[in-house]
Amino acid sequence: MSGEAGGVEGRSVRPGKYARVERERRFLLAGPPAPSSVTVSRSITDRYLAGTRLRLRRADFPDGRRQMKLTQKVPLDRPGATQGLITNTYLSTAEYDVLASLPARVLSKARLSVPPLGVDVFDAHLRGLVLAEAEFTTDEEARSFVPPAECVAEVTDDERFTGGRLVRTSRHELLGWLAEYGLRPE
Repeated sequence: MSGEAGGVEGRSVRPGKYARVERERRFLLAGPPAPSSVTVSRSITDRYLAGTRLRLRRADFPDGRRQMKLTQKVPLDRPGATQGLITNTYLSTAEYDVLASLPARVLSKARLSVPPLGVDVFDAHLRGLVLAEAEFTTDEEARSFVPPAECVAEVTDDERFTGGRLVRTSRHELLGWLAEYGLRPE
């Protein structure tokens, strides 16, 4: 396995037995989507475990269902929709509780499904940030995707708008970044 780091060798991305290639494009929106366009909603709490590339996620659905998973993302240092490798492990409540006791930075948001996008409406110090993402199975799908008109700007290649970076972002920083894209949330 010389020269490899979690399935990423040089600049090529190869899925392994457990990891898959993650292809997504991210966009800023000026505000949340109309409620009538939302097909599924859930509240998400992400815990970025200190000193790791691991994210612990709990998604709570309005009908009482809860989904918990541990995710590892091995990023690829190149522009474009191919983000790197992602591995998910679904957890029981007991497993989640053990991992949730570890030191972490926490980010919370509402995730709204508005096909073909997943729209994240952030709260707390990230209030006013609305990010949409589209996921793809092939590079060609990602390249040919035409974002809906409500997408203000593409931020796929702007590392500041990734969860791992946003969880460390101050309100002041966020407002400055959004202003660069012509957005001024209240």
